[in-house]
Amino acid sequence: MPVIAQVFAALAALLHVAIFAMESLLWTRPQVWKRFGLTSQQDAEVTRPLAYNQGYYNLFLAIGIVAGLVIGGVGGHAIVVFCCVSIIGAAIVLASSGAAYLRAAAVQGVFPVLALLAAAVV
Repeated sequence: MPVIAQVFAALAALLHVAIFAMESLLWTRPQVWKRFGLTSQQDAEVTRPLAYNQGYYNLFLAIGIVAGLVIGGVGGHAIVVFCCVSIIGAAIVLASSGAAYLRAAAVQGVFPVLALLAAAVV
């Protein structure tokens, strides 16, 4: 996998670790739940179990990318590609949820898309 593809994949992993932290560790802080479009502390408390679980999905995808980069070779490349495709799929689902989520979907999807493009072209 070309270095530029590895860099974009690593950036996707870092972003998903940050999303994990917000969703699973910091969810009930107003500066966090407002970022996700919630309007009250009560909404944050009600959605906390869902966000907690979702955050771990993001962490596991990030771990997969990092593991694939460390393993290297064909097997590591396959793991990175699988995780990037999974993130892109999640971004597409998020975008299909409505116009309010297009920016978040783009942020979530840009690094893995760039990683896969770089892997395919370079």
